[in-house]
Amino acid sequence: MRIAGITLPDQKHIAFALTAIYGIGRSRARAILVQAKIDPTKKSKELTADEESRVRTLVEGFEIEGNLRRAVGGNVKRLKDIKAYRGLRHAKGLPTRGQRTKTNSRTVRGNVRKTMGSGRRKLEKT
Repeated sequence: MRIAGITLPDQKHIAFALTAIYGIGRSRARAILVQAKIDPTKKSKELTADEESRVRTLVEGFEIEGNLRRAVGGNVKRLKDIKAYRGLRHAKGLPTRGQRTKTNSRTVRGNVRKTMGSGRRKLEKT
């Protein structure tokens, strides 16, 4: 089954197969299936042509895939252009939503840990 240029996996339940589409998560997939009156435990290969068309029309009502990616990219670019704090964090590849970075973040540099304890180990009694 293809929706919005994405081939949905045949062996998965339709509620989880829909999440393969960028912009559709688990809650939105469940809402679509409730509105289309389709059992979420049905496999995607078991859907009838009528059910497929109902799902397709509901999914295409949302901003998904390419349009959503363009919108998100435009928002990030706008933040960078106006030199907002969040834009600078995006540009540096750091967390933008206030997460702790001293110990938990693993960024482009990898698993580098620089804490106060490392310098003390070098001092030895002689």
